[in-house]
Amino acid sequence: MGAAKSTEFSIKDNSIAKYAKALSHPARIAILKLLTKRQACICGDIVEELPLSQSTISQHLKELKAAGLIKGEIEGARVCYCIDEKQWKKAQTALNDLFESYNKTNSSNCC
Repeated sequence: MGAAKSTEFSIKDNSIAKYAKALSHPARIAILKLLTKRQACICGDIVEELPLSQSTISQHLKELKAAGLIKGEIEGARVCYCIDEKQWKKAQTALNDLFESYNKTNSSNCC
């Protein structure tokens, strides 16, 4: 979506879209699962755990970091990644609010 069009939507809607985009690839889901399972910063281990090249994993990490779901710190020649707990909670709340906004008891017999 172009920058000009995204301004037509609420900040909350743009945030949900940002999180959804970051979650839209199975490799990113696998990376997040790995980070949540370890609950610690992970440096080079991600490449060893997934069947992807270093450059591909780096691109996926870049997308997750841009969405704010993870954070990274430089340690020598490498970057260590972990879940950004504050943004993780914001993403969880935003996505939960979206899914909970559908009230099945008030819906018509649609489709």
